[in-house]
Amino acid sequence: MLRNRVKELRARHDLTQNDLAKRIGATRQTVGMIEKGDYAPSVTLALKIAETFTVPLEEVFWLEKGEEE
Repeated sequence: MLRNRVKELRARHDLTQNDLAKRIGATRQTVGMIEKGDYAPSVTLALKIAETFTVPLEEVFWLEKGEEE
């Protein structure tokens, strides 16, 4: 299962879901679904998110080991 720290990083950078969505070219709903783990973003979108927070991709997204997908 794909895990992420998008909500944590977004809060740390004082961004709303809408702010982040505008920066990455997505909708607020998409950001919300990513944060909940209900949507796995494309590689391009994941890279845009990591770039927005100026952190490596692996600090935002990772695969949870030991769980079946």
